[in-house]
Amino acid sequence: MNEVVRGVTLLLFLDIILVMDKEQFLISQLTSRHIGDDGAVVNGTIYSMDAFCEDVHFRRRWMTPEQIGRKAMLANISDAVAMNAHPQYALISVAIPRDFSAREITELMRSLEATAAEWGCEIIGGDTVAGDKLHLSITLISHSDAPLMRSGLKVGDLLAYTGVLGSTKQDLESLELGQEILEDSRFYRPTLRADFIHLARPWLRAGMDISDGLYCDTNTLLDLNKYGINISKNIPEDLGTSGEEYEMLFALDPADKNTIKMIADQTATPITIFGEVVQNTVRFPCASHHFG
Repeated sequence: MNEVVRGVTLLLFLDIILVMDKEQFLISQLTSRHIGDDGAVVNGTIYSMDAFCEDVHFRRRWMTPEQIGRKAMLANISDAVAMNAHPQYALISVAIPRDFSAREITELMRSLEATAAEWGCEIIGGDTVAGDKLHLSITLISHSDAPLMRSGLKVGDLLAYTGVLGSTKQDLESLELGQEILEDSRFYRPTLRADFIHLARPWLRAGMDISDGLYCDTNTLLDLNKYGINISKNIPEDLGTSGEEYEMLFALDPADKNTIKMIADQTATPITIFGEVVQNTVRFPCASHHFG
């Protein structure tokens, strides 16, 4: 193969990767050993960051500034919860549209601060810029004595998730059709499973939050650990592709199943076991939720 053909082939291969998932391709360009979990553990401290962008994660006509602030903060706190960590400090950058009023700014910031405070987290700074759309980027600094990582799966482990999936996708579709949804919708106010994760941590092998849908996030977990899955329970597409659930995907030793179920009952946390970790290459069908 000559150099020109080799170069064209490489570019075509890269284009295929970018169509598949630009987010994962972007992350793959970084080399830090700390990358790969919901947050980076550095010297006992956990750092995480997430963006919440207009017309990517939400539309302003769907949500009040209070709802936007609450969900943006909860989506970030979910990363800390997923690692069995307690958020301590937050840094917030906001791109403010020119048509955003002083009242709306006040409502947004009060919501961010109040939601952080509910989780024992203090906003200690950030940055603001003018923009055409409302974009928020939040960095959390958290602590955990026993962080839950994505790595650590073993053959024979059971895969499970918390909660009941699917409602966020249904409500998103309703919003896209111009319909109203309930104010307590999980699309607006996700439920985070901090109590369950904290109590169950000694018996959890690995875990991550479900932000891109159960199908995609299960694939991410399997890819990282280089294993496959024996699917024991059918997961319908409308459940498996429901993103921004912020429930937990986790793995456990089958010997600990009864203990996990007891903790789930104690914390009123529904759990569903849907597969077993095996040595194969089985994956769920998964389309990227990012970059359109």
